[in-house]
Amino acid sequence: MLYSNLKLLLFVCLFIVFNLQAQNCNNYIKGRVFDDGTSLPLTFVNILIQESLIGTTSDKDGFFILNNLCQGEIHLIISHIGCEPKKILIDLKKDTTLSIQMPHTILGTIVVEGEQTNNSDFQSNSTLNRTTIENNSNKTLGCLIENESGVNLMKNGSGISKPIVHGLYGNRLKIINNDIIQSGQVWGNGHAPEIDPLSADKITIIKGTSAIEYGAGNLGSVVLIEQKKIEKEPHLHGQINYAYESNGRGNNLNLRLEKYSKRIAWRINGTIKKYGDKKSSTYFLNNTGYQEANFSLTLQKSWKEKLFLDIYTSTFNTRLGILRGSQVGNITALNNALNAEIPDKTDSLFSYNIDAPKQEVNHHLAKLKLKYFFKENNSIIFLVAGQLNNRKEFDIRKGGRSVIPSVDLLQYTYNTELKYTHSFKNLWKFKVGNQNIVINNTNDPNTGILPLIPDYNNWKNGLFTTLSRKKKKTNFKIGFRYDAELQKVAEISNDLPRRIIRYENNFHNISGLSSIKFIMTSEQSLTINSGYSERNPGINELYSFGLHQGVSGLEEGTLNLKKEKALKNTLEHIWYPSSNFSINTLIYHQSFNGYINLIPKQKENTNGELVNEIRTTIRGAFPVFKYQQTNANIYGFDISSQFSTGNSIFGLIKYSFLRGQDVKNKIPLIYMPSNSIFGSLKYQLKKSKKLNKGKFKNTEIEINNRFVFEQKNILIGQDFVSPPSSYNLFGFKLSTNLILPHFKIRFFTEFNNLFNIKYRDYLNRQRYFANDLGLSVIIGLNFKF
Repeated sequence: MLYSNLKLLLFVCLFIVFNLQAQNCNNYIKGRVFDDGTSLPLTFVNILIQESLIGTTSDKDGFFILNNLCQGEIHLIISHIGCEPKKILIDLKKDTTLSIQMPHTILGTIVVEGEQTNNSDFQSNSTLNRTTIENNSNKTLGCLIENESGVNLMKNGSGISKPIVHGLYGNRLKIINNDIIQSGQVWGNGHAPEIDPLSADKITIIKGTSAIEYGAGNLGSVVLIEQKKIEKEPHLHGQINYAYESNGRGNNLNLRLEKYSKRIAWRINGTIKKYGDKKSSTYFLNNTGYQEANFSLTLQKSWKEKLFLDIYTSTFNTRLGILRGSQVGNITALNNALNAEIPDKTDSLFSYNIDAPKQEVNHHLAKLKLKYFFKENNSIIFLVAGQLNNRKEFDIRKGGRSVIPSVDLLQYTYNTELKYTHSFKNLWKFKVGNQNIVINNTNDPNTGILPLIPDYNNWKNGLFTTLSRKKKKTNFKIGFRYDAELQKVAEISNDLPRRIIRYENNFHNISGLSSIKFIMTSEQSLTINSGYSERNPGINELYSFGLHQGVSGLEEGTLNLKKEKALKNTLEHIWYPSSNFSINTLIYHQSFNGYINLIPKQKENTNGELVNEIRTTIRGAFPVFKYQQTNANIYGFDISSQFSTGNSIFGLIKYSFLRGQDVKNKIPLIYMPSNSIFGSLKYQLKKSKKLNKGKFKNTEIEINNRFVFEQKNILIGQDFVSPPSSYNLFGFKLSTNLILPHFKIRFFTEFNNLFNIKYRDYLNRQRYFANDLGLSVIIGLNFKF
């Protein structure tokens, strides 16, 4: 019996030995790493096999090699300071050679049809990658892109913000959410885009004139929110992002899962957030908490690399508090509030309660996209989508009626798009497309209040075409767009007896662009863009009348507004002498004929002087704003630069200068962004060339600073309150990664407004009543498997 057991044991051992010998462990993976923007080799790039935790770094010419590897599936993790990490699945069956592109330089990219192009495109744009989004999981979409050059925020408190690009926002700025123009109750300054940034893999800000194919009226500025295509990897992958923020005692939790199969690839994403009262440097900002619950689902399938199906659906749901001290009862109290050091109704106790004034918003989206490839570079896209947006705003109302919304709007939007792309010998590229949008917007009459925005139906139809050619030294692009829009409006009269007044508007708008890029040397390029665009006035600009609770002000439209006509010119110079240094300079000038602006309404006082109007209503006393039209110029420049030294230091600096001028009345434009400068310096702790098992890796320390200048390009009395002083915010970040065979954990902590300074921001409407946010500490982790 013993002899038999020994023979069995010997057989098992021999089987294992022979099996190990049969498993070829003499393979290698070698390759070279390049900068995606400059095509220059990258040094000190970390290459790690996650399953075995064996790794190396690239040499001075970007080369690397991993020897003595066994056959089978492995995951390579490629990381470099200043870059977004990459993860590559390799089914190793023989010696393998790779060429890896890392998005390292500050040179932006244009995202077209979900695909990234290189720096040979006509316009450099700011791009945020997935890592940046994950590391800022506590931020809204607007706050996430705030530090990009040329980008600012229009805020109303901490939870409501919308992006401004080169001084343009609202109806002039298109937000494209997964190929769909985001549609909602976007009128006014107190409404944030209903998008969960954690559902995106990339956010791109187009600042030039290249945005002609993304819809009418954008006047050269677009924000693209995109998901990447689900990779052809059979394993289930996912991540959990969690962040706790001290200011507001906020909890942020995000879950993301995805898996590819030949039958269908899928991805799910869910986010929940809960915040209580935010705090300035010295006092609580009562009733400024918010809550979110968001979910999205992506389904993708391809047939023989010819036909690609993409189905996307999402739901965004939020409840937002408005500073309690921003709603007062009479003119005397309002004047006191505008000049008070501490807002009225300020309580020293923290609370998660969200009471009136508040907003409740639900936005749902569903999209189906089909893309068919005739050839590799010739394709046609058909897209159909629907959106449902429900916005409720609650004021402080007498008789226990605060639970009844004062605004209750329901909007249905239907989108269709057909786009054809044809390339000729990889030199010429022709694109033509048609977009149709139908909007139905209704008010709930049970509010008991005349609606701020009337009921309306809107039909939009657009046709565009572009033609471009790329050569070694000179590239050019031209484009044209035509849009027709029909508005049918049913407004309730403001006088008695009440009656329905109907309006019908027909608009016809044209847009055009031309762009030429000179490749001056292998290190420099110069791009000149010119674009003309027309935008008809929006429903809110024409017909709004009443209290806009989101910004604690009364707003009035103007019926005789004409369409805007704008001409924008940009000059951009890019210089990248090496993969360790780059600088991008963008100069722009935009001239408007018929610029529409919401400004304080003026009236004569008892002395016959014109003063900004404050009006008392049964709901309180509020400043009055009116949409007016003038001719204007907006001009400025953005400078962005970055540098790195070896594998340890990475720095960047961004400066934005902007001026807005009302040339008709020879006065400054109100509510233009202040000039600002942002800089950061990141240090990565050194480590040995060979990566060791079980140790924390890519530990980084970062300090950053944002300085916002005082807005001095404004006259005394142009606003209800003078612009606040300049301010200087410091921040600090510390992060590290624990990489194990089957998962990766990133730990991070962040300090915002490190020195807890007291300040107010010119573009934050809450500045009329309160200071901005004080010190905030964020602690978080990102778990990936």
